[in-house]
Amino acid sequence: MAESTASQIIDAVGGPGNITSLTHCATRLRFELVDAGKVDQNRLDHMKGVLGAVPQSGNRYQVVIGGGVASMYDRIMQLPEMANIGGGEVNNDGSRKLSNAEVKAQERSKVKGKHAWVDNFFEFLSDTFRPIINVLLGASLIIAILNVLIACHVITNDTESPTLLLCKAAYEGVFYFLPIMIAYNGAKKLKVDGWVGATIMAALMTPQFMALSAPDKWSGIFGDKSGLAAAKGALHCVTNATLGTQSCTTKVFGLPLQLNDYSGSVFVPLFMVAVLALVYKALERVIPDSVQMVFVPFLSMVIMIPITAFLLGPLGVWVGNGLGVGLAWLNNNAPFIFAILIPMLYPFLVPLGLHWPLNALMLVNINTLGYDFIQGPMGVWNFACFGATAGVLVIAMREKNVDMRQTAFGALMAGLLGGVSEPSLYGIHLRYKLVYKRMLIGCFVGGVVIAILGWVFPSTLANGQVVHGVTTNAFAFTSLLTIPVFSQMWVYAIAIAVAFFLSMFLIITLDYRTPEQKAADHAVEAQQAMDETPAVAADAPAAQSDAAPAAPATATLTATTTVAAPVAGHVISLDDAGDPVFASRALGEGVGIEPVDSTVYAPVSGVLSTVAETGHAFGIKTDDGVEVLVHIGIDTVKMNGEGFAPVVAKGQRVTVGDKLVTVDFGKVKAAGFNTVTVMTVLNTAALGGVTPKTGVDVKPGDAVLEISR
Repeated sequence: MAESTASQIIDAVGGPGNITSLTHCATRLRFELVDAGKVDQNRLDHMKGVLGAVPQSGNRYQVVIGGGVASMYDRIMQLPEMANIGGGEVNNDGSRKLSNAEVKAQERSKVKGKHAWVDNFFEFLSDTFRPIINVLLGASLIIAILNVLIACHVITNDTESPTLLLCKAAYEGVFYFLPIMIAYNGAKKLKVDGWVGATIMAALMTPQFMALSAPDKWSGIFGDKSGLAAAKGALHCVTNATLGTQSCTTKVFGLPLQLNDYSGSVFVPLFMVAVLALVYKALERVIPDSVQMVFVPFLSMVIMIPITAFLLGPLGVWVGNGLGVGLAWLNNNAPFIFAILIPMLYPFLVPLGLHWPLNALMLVNINTLGYDFIQGPMGVWNFACFGATAGVLVIAMREKNVDMRQTAFGALMAGLLGGVSEPSLYGIHLRYKLVYKRMLIGCFVGGVVIAILGWVFPSTLANGQVVHGVTTNAFAFTSLLTIPVFSQMWVYAIAIAVAFFLSMFLIITLDYRTPEQKAADHAVEAQQAMDETPAVAADAPAAQSDAAPAAPATATLTATTTVAAPVAGHVISLDDAGDPVFASRALGEGVGIEPVDSTVYAPVSGVLSTVAETGHAFGIKTDDGVEVLVHIGIDTVKMNGEGFAPVVAKGQRVTVGDKLVTVDFGKVKAAGFNTVTVMTVLNTAALGGVTPKTGVDVKPGDAVLEISR
């Protein structure tokens, strides 16, 4: 069967003539193809022995096998038709070393668009905002809960109430210090000391800087009253009637300095880190290595704080205010543009990672206008997406398709409770393209509903301003839990309900598969049912009943109920680990851990079924059959073992807490790879359930996965 599967895989990817190169990591076959359009995706998706198939940029393709990938690779390479592919030198993991031409082709395929700088720009925005999405979501949930408590009169809406002030501090801390967070992440993305970027932005948010624009407010804090008096005398302020904000200027070193409140700013830290990267790297080139640790940060601060205060800060505020006023005018005068265009575009922007500029604009609107009007239409798209997934779940339950039922249920819960669309997109929608045709109708109709009702029933802000559409004063992941953060909540609720149930209805009535896909699914289900039916011999001897029954082999085994953290760090969801294959759960449920230590330990007791020669991945099978994969970093197989020092071998028995490998994560980062350590239960589908514990800091040995049998 294994040989047959090997031949089927090669045939499904277009045959040996379509293969430029083939390598493998701990769980996947990695193909470089002549023409990725020749791949039979549907056949791979339903092929026994294949856990999933994932197209990559260019003509790269990954076929997910699991822990037996090395054996499958060997069987493929032994096929007669593969005789002319895979010869020559090998890497440390046993895979073929690519020729110079192949390496060149592989590097070219990494450029997703025609212009690499465009891809780099979107990647910069993505990696700058992604790490703070969780706290932004947490803040929006606090606002939602607070709104409910105020509406139920549990908390008084008294602006001077200590209780309300504490509650507001819980979420305002995120939005107030947002520029520092953005500066830190942006600097790190540009390979600059993140704390230098954070410090530069923090300097513009200190009481001392704020005292320049409000001397009277801070006179009780500083002893130099005459200095404050001089600052007050040089101060000149102008009020912006449109935004209701005040702009002040003063003189510093004899130069005019525009004073702004930079709390919540988005463009200022983005502009600042872009210039900081140039300054920082220029200083590294001219300052000797022996004193860089002191003088590079020092001179960067000395140069960048004045540049940001005098130039980049005001520029960022001007750009933000201009965009805010322009978008607000467009929303009030042409509300259908946002209400319909946003939900229709998002299904295509999110898979490509092109939605991050819109996320940044939402934060700009909140900071400049005090509210945002893009998130309401975005919620329409999200709930259309979740409705389509709910429709797939209904069909899967009706047809008793266990695999799809598990996939759809997990994706639906992630969407309705977390507002996360990626599990639905990568797990279902992008595999079955008919989903988009049904879902887009829900997006469109939901957008029309929010546009019409938002125009007929506009919102009135606290300052008396009338705004068309659904607004919110918080950055929210559009889930069931965050509905209370939206103004004109009933309009928003009707629009997302229409989008959800219409998409769900269309999927249930029209199906999400082509006739060919549906027939293939039914054929696979029938074959699986036949395979699982035990054969009974007609002449089975009844005399066997006289013999003493054999004791169950696992009678004395202790059931594995938890899986421990293999490394110290912060636990995140597989959706945030940075790998679509792990996020799709093709390799089972699990967690990612952002490591803070260099030693990785065994998370369960059992036998090492897989030990990658590169030292980046380990498979452990417990005595009661739980299969656990520990995968250190994303795509770190390409490091060929550099920085990894494993101390165990395949077939060795380990217990929880035994050392597996020491990793130089500094080298991993320097090579440009993600350091997240992923751990999954490969045979999740065969168990009762695997429940991850995310959002916590752990040390080795702490339980991060709970297993039910």
